[in-house]
Amino acid sequence: MAKLNIFPAIDMRGGKCVRLYKGDYAQETIYGESPFDMATTFADAGATFVHMVDLDGAKDGSRVHAADVIRVAKELPIQVQIGGGIRSEADVAYYLENGVDRVIIGSLAIREPELVVAMIAKFGAEKIVIGLDAKDGMVATHGWLETSDQSAVDVGKYFVENGAKYFIFTDIATDGTLQGPNIQANELLANETNAQVIVSGGMSSLQDIQAVKKAAQNTSINGVIIGKALYTNQFTLEEALEEAE
Repeated sequence: MAKLNIFPAIDMRGGKCVRLYKGDYAQETIYGESPFDMATTFADAGATFVHMVDLDGAKDGSRVHAADVIRVAKELPIQVQIGGGIRSEADVAYYLENGVDRVIIGSLAIREPELVVAMIAKFGAEKIVIGLDAKDGMVATHGWLETSDQSAVDVGKYFVENGAKYFIFTDIATDGTLQGPNIQANELLANETNAQVIVSGGMSSLQDIQAVKKAAQNTSINGVIIGKALYTNQFTLEEALEEAE
C-alpha cells in the first residue's frame, strides 16, 4: 500500500477539545477551546480527514456536539468522521444528511447488530464505520464504561460477513498513553476480517507511524488516528502526513 491515511483526532467534551487518559473521564486534559478552530488548523496543515468524537454524547447517548461537527463538515475543505452518541438510525441519517462523510457506530453495533447491518445496506459501507474498542481483546461499550463478552475479532467477522468495510480498532489500554499502538491486535483484526482497519490509541512518535505503515503493507490496515501526540507536540501533523506518504 502506497499511502497510509492519517486521521487527526478531535475529542470534544463540554464544548472544548480534550484528551482522556485510557478513556477515563476523570483524567481529562483540555487542549483547545474550539473544535472548529482545531479542525481548521488540521485542514490548513494538509489533512484530508478529521476524526471527531463526541465524548459527552458517548456517555449520554445523544448528539451533544452535533453543531460543532456539522460546522466543520460544511465550512472546511476536510472530510469528517464522527463517533460518540450515535445510538439510532436517525442519528446516522442526521449526520450524513448534514455533510458528514462517515459515521462511527460503537455501542449500537454490540447492542443491536441487526439494525447496524440494515444501516450498512441503506447508507452504504463507505459511510458506516464500526468502532471496535477493546479491553484485552474484548469489546467495550458506552464510552468504555462497560465491557461486553464478545471479542473484537468475532464482532469484526460478523459485520464483514454482513457488508461492513471499515473498522476503527482502539486498544483502550494504550489510548492516550503515548506508549505506542497495539499493532499486533490490529494485524489480527485485519487478517481475520480482511476489512479496512484504522488503528487508534497510543500513537506517540513518527516511528509508530512507520510501524503501522509497515503493518499496512502486508495487511488491510489502511489508516491511523492520532490525537494526544499532536496536542503534546511529539511531532507535527505535517511530519505525520509526510511519513505516511
